[in-house]
This record gives sequence, structure tokens and C-alpha cells, in this order.
Amino acid sequence: MMTKKTISASRAFLILFLCYMITALEVPLDSILLKELSQPPTITQQSPKDYIVDPRENIVIQCEAKGKPPPSFSWTRNGTHFDIDKDARVTVKPNSGTLVINIMNGGKAEAYEGVYQCTARNERGAAISNNIVIRSSRSPLWTKEKVEPKLVREGDPLVLHCSPPVGLPPPIIFWMDNSFQRLPQNERVSQGLNGDLYFSNVKPEDTREDYICYARFNHTQTIQQKQPISVKVFSMDSLNETISANLSDTDFYGAKPLTERRPTLLTPMGSTSNKVELRGNVLLLECIAEGLPTPVIRWIKEGGELPVNRTFFENFKKTLKIIEVSEADSGKYKCVARNPLGSTHHTITVTVKAAPYWITAPRNLVLSPGEDGTLICRANGNPKPNISWLTNGVPIAIAPEDPSRKVDGDTIIFSDVQERSSAVYQCNASNEYGYLLANAFVNVLAEPPRILTPANKLYQVIANNPALLDCAFFGSPVPEIEWFKGVKGSILRGDLYVFHDNGTLEIPVAQKDSTGTYTCVARNKLGKVQNEVHLEVKDPTMIIKQPEYKIIQRGGQVSFECTIKHDPTLIPTITWVKDNGELPDDERFIIHKDSLAIMNVTDKDDGTYTCVANTTLDSVSASAVFTVVDRPNPPFDLELTDQLERSIQLSWIPGYDNNSPITNFVIEYEDGMHEPGVWHYQTEVRGTQTTVQLKLSPYVNYSFRVIAVNEIGRSQPSEASEQYLTKAAKPDENPSGVQGIGSEPDNLVIIWEPLKGFQSNGPGLQYKVSWRQKDVGDEWTSVIVANVSKYIVSGTPIFVPYEIKVQALNDLGYAPEPAEVIGHSGEDLPMVAPGSVQVHIVNSTLAKVHWDPVPLKTVRGHLQGYRIYYWKVQSLSKRRRRHVEKKILTFSGNKTHGMLPGLEPYSSYKLNVRVVNGKGEGPASPDKLFKTPEGVPSSPSFLKITNPTLDSLTLEWGPPTHPNGVLIAYTLKFQPINSTHELGPLVEIRIPANETSLILSNLNYSTRYKFYFYAQTSVGAGSQTTEEAVTIMDEAMASRQVDIATQGWFIGLMCAVALLILILLIVCFIRRNKGGKYPVKEKEDAHADPEIQPMKEDDGTFGEYGSLESDAEDHKPLKKGSRTPSDRTVKKEDSDDSLVDYGEGVNGQFNEDGSFIGQYSGKKEKEPAEGNESSEAPSPVNAMNSFV
Repeated sequence: MMTKKTISASRAFLILFLCYMITALEVPLDSILLKELSQPPTITQQSPKDYIVDPRENIVIQCEAKGKPPPSFSWTRNGTHFDIDKDARVTVKPNSGTLVINIMNGGKAEAYEGVYQCTARNERGAAISNNIVIRSSRSPLWTKEKVEPKLVREGDPLVLHCSPPVGLPPPIIFWMDNSFQRLPQNERVSQGLNGDLYFSNVKPEDTREDYICYARFNHTQTIQQKQPISVKVFSMDSLNETISANLSDTDFYGAKPLTERRPTLLTPMGSTSNKVELRGNVLLLECIAEGLPTPVIRWIKEGGELPVNRTFFENFKKTLKIIEVSEADSGKYKCVARNPLGSTHHTITVTVKAAPYWITAPRNLVLSPGEDGTLICRANGNPKPNISWLTNGVPIAIAPEDPSRKVDGDTIIFSDVQERSSAVYQCNASNEYGYLLANAFVNVLAEPPRILTPANKLYQVIANNPALLDCAFFGSPVPEIEWFKGVKGSILRGDLYVFHDNGTLEIPVAQKDSTGTYTCVARNKLGKVQNEVHLEVKDPTMIIKQPEYKIIQRGGQVSFECTIKHDPTLIPTITWVKDNGELPDDERFIIHKDSLAIMNVTDKDDGTYTCVANTTLDSVSASAVFTVVDRPNPPFDLELTDQLERSIQLSWIPGYDNNSPITNFVIEYEDGMHEPGVWHYQTEVRGTQTTVQLKLSPYVNYSFRVIAVNEIGRSQPSEASEQYLTKAAKPDENPSGVQGIGSEPDNLVIIWEPLKGFQSNGPGLQYKVSWRQKDVGDEWTSVIVANVSKYIVSGTPIFVPYEIKVQALNDLGYAPEPAEVIGHSGEDLPMVAPGSVQVHIVNSTLAKVHWDPVPLKTVRGHLQGYRIYYWKVQSLSKRRRRHVEKKILTFSGNKTHGMLPGLEPYSSYKLNVRVVNGKGEGPASPDKLFKTPEGVPSSPSFLKITNPTLDSLTLEWGPPTHPNGVLIAYTLKFQPINSTHELGPLVEIRIPANETSLILSNLNYSTRYKFYFYAQTSVGAGSQTTEEAVTIMDEAMASRQVDIATQGWFIGLMCAVALLILILLIVCFIRRNKGGKYPVKEKEDAHADPEIQPMKEDDGTFGEYGSLESDAEDHKPLKKGSRTPSDRTVKKEDSDDSLVDYGEGVNGQFNEDGSFIGQYSGKKEKEPAEGNESSEAPSPVNAMNSFV
């Protein structure tokens, strides 16, 4: 039974050091193996070296060890044997070396303080613990002291001493008031590392009676409180008032006003100091200064830079903190205190020492008899530590002799070891700042190989990733490891594999063909063992359609796609995350199988969305940024500055652009005086501009607002600015759109576009209207009117020019002199009609009219043009009058001629001409009569083909609806259409104009004919109409056709042909499914069904049936469904076989007597071409009717 295991792609998995091999073997932590192998003791758990205990709880000193056989434990206290049995309060935990000292029932922790060491021993050696120093935690009370109130002058420095009691461990200090609220600290007031509270200078608000220092002892969870300290800050003014009330003649304190001073250091004292710190600890340097104003502190390192990423400033930069210090941090650190009056500094020389630390700690050795090995113990420190060796807890110098070992400083060399060489060695590295103690055993064993990896373990990896196959082993001597693939595979070697010392086989780039069974073989001189494991290589999971960057407007919806491809044996899960966190718990987020949809998006939906596809073996992801855009937020904080009479500066703060840059700002204004509530466009500026200089008009109460614009749209308007009223002034401009027109023949109406409210520039807006007749030397006539837009001048001559001007004025004066415009008094109807009207006939539908213009004085108004009225009197061909419908054509301007289109040929017309002005039309000219010549006729009104026989057809027609002249004849052209749709020779017949029917004889039986028919006048031929018809079939031919169809040989032939076609269709279908090309059209032409093919007349064989191209589409026969008139017949013989057996049965039907009935319709076509022409394919019925 195989067990599953997943291999990570990370090479870090290689660090599975179940086996450590250089010249020795470490015993793996395998529970079954450990039960069988002898092993010296190993300390697995112990209390810390410096162990501070709570005096209210039992003392527990840990010492746990393992070994085979299980070790026994003993303790020393202060260097001598600690007899546990003699002290009733001391017990040892079962199967353990851990001491429990019961002090809960009257015992004292102080009585058990000392240095303890544990020894774990079995038959193969003894391991010892560190020296564990036991001390009881202490949280003493403050000594009784009388705290004097502090009276301090304003501006002076002050230090409040805490002096907490010495505790174990040292307490945490903080300052609070009576309400247990922490006292505020800042650059001026702060707490030092020693717990004192420093004031760089005091202020009156520092006066209070409850400055309390607290000491918190975390180990015992107690807090001690110092007596409150009272501080009173006095100022010189208040002190002088107090003294003057008692000693009236003194000004002693007035001579010492509050003065500023340069900084001095409160701590540390002097200009230099020294600091020693141990490697790996936190270095804290402090400088607190006094001065007025409050000094600021800056730190520098002489000859170097402060370490990056390890340097921090605390307590308002008064404390420099460097974490994880090393010897490189030694040097001189300078703090500089500075205020505007000067500076001071202090230099701290830092020396970094080091307690011993490991370079190479000794490691356990498992050797087989006769092997060699070494124990190495290397440590460093400052000063350099001393290295000493012990064996089984006894200094090696006084330990029993062992000829297999040799001590060489920090190394013990073993050669030709025997089983009696097993022991536990201790290495001690110490200097004045501490020590290191390490246990390492030498275990001499003779063991055959064992493989600890479970049999038939299954490994699964993703293709192109490393595969790591475990072969955890043990044996003494150290076994050799070999790998094989497959049942009979050869040993694996070469660059495709990596063989690790711990037995692991690595395939750096596993491929699909790496799948299989692998065998690990471990052998030494005592035996051989093997194990099989299995590897499966899976296809990687891939995202084949990734989510894409999206920009969506707020309120819309967005969808991200994530389509994956994965190994079919793995079950993927798709997870969506937003900004590396979970998706919001919101019903707007809808997760489908391959997509994520967000409905009604909001600003909070902005971010990076990641699709994560996970299987048990791999994980892939793809991300897309989603940006929610919208119209900008409105600008705010509008401010008006630089206020002048005609200009002002407006500034604003833009609102958030909602992820779409602002392109421009639109500024609008409101005139609160003239148009309150109505906002007008003022100007616009670029989106990078937030101020604008605005031009103003006088006498306007302005308010402004700003609208931001981006690609999405316009923001809501900002809040309106404050109002700004400009001073009144004379108008700057006059009314626009000044005109002078007459509404009646005897008046002049002067109109203008009045000024808007803000254009008035002041109160009392009026208009001065002036006029005079042009070119007669009259004086100006003027009138002042109120704020209106029209003034009427009465009693004027008819249509004479006037000079006009309109000037604005208000209470402060007139606008500039206005420009003059020319107007006219009222118009009247024209007085005379145009003369000399002439008509020139261009063709049968077009005539040109000429006339003489009227004198301009008689127009009595603005000449707009001439208007022609014309109407048809009668048609010359019909000789009867019709309803008169007059038509009108207007020709603008001072024209003298015009064209009359759309006339009917061969007709009588009348017309007259009138002049037109703004008032209306003048009198009409005398009616002018003219006639149009003949034209070509329209097509005959109908053409019917009736009474089909074997060799004749009857044609009937109606005359043209519009003869457009005198008809002189009809022309009939016709030609046959054979079975291949080719047109035969064209025959032309001329027919008198008074005929309405014609019988065509000597036609071929069962033949289709195409007819072209049109009428003629003396001018030429008119439009033609076309028709097609078929003569009926010869009875003998029909009888012969029936006889053939009923013959057995004919039926057999048809069946054979049908079977052949079926076989060909099957072959075609097979080839098509295989992707080959099959020329269906060619095969159909070569193997067409004879039952639906036309027959040639000469040999009775089946002919070709298909469509042919034609260059003259007007000569094509009618499409199926509109071929034969309903009254055409085909005679039926006695045979039961019908023509419908050869046709589609859609476009024709048979009467009871067997005659064929079809429907034909006329069609206008161009003049037919002689010879063979192609046309559309006829139905099979028509093909059979075309046998020649």
C-alpha cells in the first residue's frame, strides 16, 4: 500500500539531515531505532542559566534527557552534591530529572538560592546541564522619606528624582498623577533611562501637587508608588506683586526678568563618558539638555555612519537605540543639543564586548569499531574565551585514560575506537562575560544498514520542478547508498541526478518520463537492505486566460476572467483575493467557475485582484489592477483675492479626481442683483491651474463657482464663493442687432437687442433712439425710451432708406457713440407686371421663359424675385380638357429668365409672370400660350399571351397609358429559348397602331419563346414590355415518352444509376470526413440523375442541365414561379405518365384534362440581343418541355 507525500518545489526541503556524514554518523530520531540502539545521554531540556523565580510559587528546575538505557539523574548545588532525599520539600518528577521545590507551605525561596547543575548518566556516559543560578524575585518598598515641595522660577530647569528601590529584576518606571493618568511628555519634559523626570525649562502649567513615580515589578506583578512630589512654578511678575504688597520700597526681583539661555546637559554630566555593551544586546545612549528655548538633540557617530535599519530614536530623539550591536558598532557617539542661542555636546565612547558565542559547536559522533573521528569545539568572544574539555562531567585531565583519544586544544581526535570508547564529552568556552557549555557524545556501534523511509512511499511533483526521493538510512559503519530505476534498471549516475549525503535522490528537472519506481540500496560490511519508492510527475497548472486591467466608472460592473489548464488527476481550486487579502463579504461580488464579477462598483473596489489556482502540488496566480473612475469631486474652499473694480482673482482647491485626471475647470458666475439663481459661463482653465484672474463688469453682484471636468464628465458645482459687488459706471457698449423695417407702408419700426442686466453697468438703463432719412440732408430726430427693445416711427414715405442708431445710457452717463445702420420704411405691393414674356421650347418636357424686368421704383420694397405660374390646358393627343392644376416656380433676385421642367409632351400650356417683394406679389403679366412637341410613348399598358397550341400563340395588348404623341405602329420581337437556355434567332414584326391582338403561327412545338413589345411615335420607340410563353408538346412525343418510362429495361437502368449515385455519395461523405476535398459539382455533372435531365431531340439521350452565364440580364427568361400564363395549356396523351414526374411540382399544375397551368408576369427589359444568350436555370418541367 503506497502512502502519499507532496514534494515542495523549494530546494530548502533538502535540509532533512536525518543522517550527518563526514567521518561519523548521527543517530536519527527514529522512535523504533532509538528503542533498539544503545545511546549515551543527551540533555533535551533545562532551565535558563539565570533563573529568577517568583517567591510565591514552587520552584521548578528543569532537566530532561534521553538515552538508551534511560539515564539516571543527580544534582549539585553550589558545587557539592545535593542530596534530594534529605530535604522533604524537594522532589524529582518521575522519569525525569526536573526538581520541584515546594515552598507554598511555609518555605522560603531565598533558602534555595544558589547554583544548580544536573547530571544525566547511563552505562555509555554522563551529560551535564548548564550552571543554573536560582535567585528569588524581589520587589521592595520605597524607603520612607520626606518629599519637599519644589518651588521653581519660570524658565528654569528641573529634575524630579525617582530613585526606585533595587528589585530583581529591575522595575519598569513611569510617572502618573493621582488619577492614574500618565503625565504628558514632549521635547521639553521627558523621562530619563534612570527613571528621573527632566524639565528643560518649566512653565506655569507645570504647577501641580501630584507628580508620582511608579515602579512596576513584572515578575511579581506588583507596582510600588513613591510619595507625590509638589511643584510650584512662579513668575517674576507674580513674585513682584507679592513682595510689593509687603515691602513697598523694593524692586529687587525686577532686576531679574525671564531671559533665554543656551543649552547645557542635565545628563550625562561632563563632556565625555564611556559605555560598555555586549554583542547582540541593545545599545541605549541618552542625552537630556536644558535651555530656553527648549533645545533639540541630534546624534552623530564620529568617523562613520549610524547603522542603517538598526538605528532608532526614542524619547523625542533624546535616546539613541541600536539593536543587535556588534564589534563594528564600537566608537565615539556624539549628541549635540542646540537652540537659537547656541549648542553643547557630549561624546560617549562605546566599547562592544562579547560573551562567548559558537563558531563550531561539537556534534555527536556515531562510529563503528576501528573507525576514526573528531570532536571540534570552536568559539569566539571579546576577550577570546578559554576552551576546556570534560568527559562524563569530569575534567578530561583527571578522567580515566583512553588510548583512542587525543586532545589538541579545541579538538579531540579519535582513532581506532572500540566500544569502550563511548562517552559524553563537554566543551566549556568562557570569558569574563559568560560561558558556553555543550554536550557531545561518542557512541561506538556495529549495526547493519537500515532504511528508515517507509516502503512504497509515493512522491508527486509538477513537471520541470525538482523531485526529492528520500532514503533515510542508518548503519555503522556508514552504509553506501545506490539508486536504481525500474525493476531491472541499472544504477543511476550522471548529470541528470544529484545524490545527497543523507541518501536523498534529487532529480533537478523532473519530466513526464521521470515517472516510475525507484529503488534505494544501502550496504555496509554488515549487510544490505533496499527500499522502493514511487514517483508521479504531473502537468503544471497554467492560467491560459488571465484577468486584465480594467477601468470602470463608479456604478458599473466589471468581470475578471481566469481560465486554467491543469493535470486531469489533480483537483484545482480557484481563489480570488483583493490586495493580497480576502474578498469583501459583499453580495456584489459574484464568483463563477472561471470569472469574478463585481456589480455596482464603488470606490472601495479599487485595487489589485488576483486569481490563485491551487492544487495539492502547485499554485499559480495572475493579477490585474482594477481602477474605479468617476466624475471628479467638486472643488472646495473658493477664495476671492486681489479685488479690483474690473478684475478679481479666484482660487480653489481641487476635489478628488476619482482616478481620472482633471482636464479643465469651468468657472461660472451668478449676478445676484439682476438674475439671481441663474448661472452663466465665465471662462475655463487647464486642469493643473487652481487660480484665475477674472474680468468683471460694473454694477454686478458677483458669486462664483467652479466645476471640475475629466474624461468621465463634469463634477457637481462647488459651493458658491462669497459675493462681490462692483461699482456702477457708464455703459461700455450699445445694443446689438439694430434694424429698421416697416410693418406698414407708412411706418418705420426700429428694433434692437437690449443689454443684459450686467451690461447696464449701473442703474437707470435707457436707450436714445435716433433716425433720419438717408441722402436728403435732414437733421437727426431722437427720443429717449425706457429699457425696451422697439420703437415705431409713423408717417414715413413708402420704402425709403433711413439712417438709424441706438445708444445706451444710465444714471452715470452715455455709452460710446453707436454705429449707424441703414433701414427702410414699410413696403407696399409692386405696381407693374413684367413685360415681353417669351417661351422657348427646349424639348418635349422642358421650356425656357424670358421676360423684361420691372423698374425698381415700381417694386416699392425689397425685390425678392419673380414668380411663374403655369398650368396644362389640354393634351393634344386626347383632345379633351382636364382639370386645371396650376404650378408655381419662384426665381430669386433680379432674374430675367427661368426653366420650366417636367412638362408633358404633346400638350398645350399657359403661363404668366409676376414680380415679388417683401409685401407680396405684383400684378400678373398676360397669359402666354405654348405647346410641347411629341415624345416617345410609354410602354403598352399590358401584354397577354393566350391560346397556346402546337405551333401558335395569341398575343393581346393595350395601348400606352401616355402615348405622348400620335402612335404610328407597334413593334414585336421574339426568339426561342432552347434546353440550355440559349437564345435563338430574333424575329421582328411591325404591327399597325390600330391593332390590339396578333396570332403567331408556324412556331415549334413544346418550345419556350421570349417576346419584346413596344409602341412608336414619329419621335421614336417607347419603353418595351417582355413576356415568355411555351407552345404545347407534340402528342406522339408524349406517347413515346410514356412508353419508355414504363419499360422494364428503363426502370432497371434508372435503378442502376440511382445505386451508382448512392455509392458515390457514400465515398464523398467518407472523404469529406477525412478532410479531403471532393468536387461535388463536377461529380454531380458527371453522374446526374437521368430522371431530371432534359433530352435532346435528335437522339433522345439525356442532355446537360445547369445554369449558364449571361452578359445581358435583360434577356434572361423569367425565374421559376413566374414562367407560363395561367391560360396556357399542354395536351395530355392517354398515358398515365405525367410531365410532373420530371419536374419539381412547385411552379405548375395540371388541369383535369392534363393541360399544364403556370403563372407568368410581364417584365420590362432592354432591347434583346441576337444569337445565343444564357439565362437562369429553368425548372425540370420546362427542361422537359424544351426537347427539340
